Amino acid sequence: MPFSLPEYQEPDFAAAPLAAAPDCATAPAPAPGVAPDNFHATTIYPEYFKIGGQWVLAHESRMDCVAVVRGADVSVVEFRNLKQGDAVALGRSEDGSEGILVHAAGFAGEQALREAFAFRTGRTRETSYSRDYDTLYELLRFEKVHGRIVWVLGPAVSFDSDSRNAMVSLIEAGFVHAVLAGNALATHDVEGAVFKTALGQDIYTQASRPGGHYHHLDVLNRVRRSGSLRAFMESGPAPDGIMAACLRAGVPVVLAGSIRDDGPMPEVIADVYAAQNAMREHACRATTMISLATQLHAIASGNMTPAYQVVNGRVRPVYIYTVDISEFAVNKLRDRGSLEVTSIVTNVQDFLVNLKRNLIGA
Repeated sequence: MPFSLPEYQEPDFAAAPLAAAPDCATAPAPAPGVAPDNFHATTIYPEYFKIGGQWVLAHESRMDCVAVVRGADVSVVEFRNLKQGDAVALGRSEDGSEGILVHAAGFAGEQALREAFAFRTGRTRETSYSRDYDTLYELLRFEKVHGRIVWVLGPAVSFDSDSRNAMVSLIEAGFVHAVLAGNALATHDVEGAVFKTALGQDIYTQASRPGGHYHHLDVLNRVRRSGSLRAFMESGPAPDGIMAACLRAGVPVVLAGSIRDDGPMPEVIADVYAAQNAMREHACRATTMISLATQLHAIASGNMTPAYQVVNGRVRPVYIYTVDISEFAVNKLRDRGSLEVTSIVTNVQDFLVNLKRNLIGA
């Protein structure tokens, strides 16, 4: 069955007690980057603020930020981006009684009855993911045309030739609208293009090559000598791989730096807040986000991504998937506040090959 978005159920603002709720109180930010006492911290869910007697939806949200009232509109702002004097929304109640309503059940629809006691309610290596895969295939076909699919990639995606090729096929077929990653993904992907290895191991046989531990360092040095990934790729035979496919297709790539980076690639953003801002540009526009084998990047990206988007005036859900062979890794994102995530415990190489075969063909 073709995928269709669920209908969003807006709160009934004409009914009690919301109709009689007061306007949301505000107070000026006392200093740059400082919120007033009793500030309201935003969530991943649709949030409404009563301003001048009207309930206003924050069109773009992010958890653990503050709401700034600007005229008849509401902006969700990171603490570090607060300006002195910004009118910050106040209130710790989320039921509308203080003019702030967190609407977590907008996409709930008809909930299946749940027994108080049941087995296997968590998602582990024993879980059957067949339905998740089928749903994801249809979702991605829909999002290719109607949405924005953001991928968060760990270097393991580039460690295997089949998964690397599958990711390239998904990029070329239009199922990728942005990539968020770190230095390692780019480095080992280009290592695969130049040496057919990743961290010195053959990306098909997994056999270690003599002197292979130099390969990623040699690649980093060559790219840095060229000045950029694009210049490196245009200076010789066109390489294959994920970075090359993104450049050819015009898919934006954000590479966020980390403390342990080698090199790094010239495109890596070393300033942590500059990297966060660049990632946020894509996270706040994502309608589907898929994180593969990268615990820290998955949590960072997921925490920037709300559970909803407003597209052409319509409120729709945002779908977040996290895929890893480790149960701990996939559950960590949910534990850190991204409650709407769907976790799949599997090898990411197999996951990508399955996606490619079902979306594009063998």
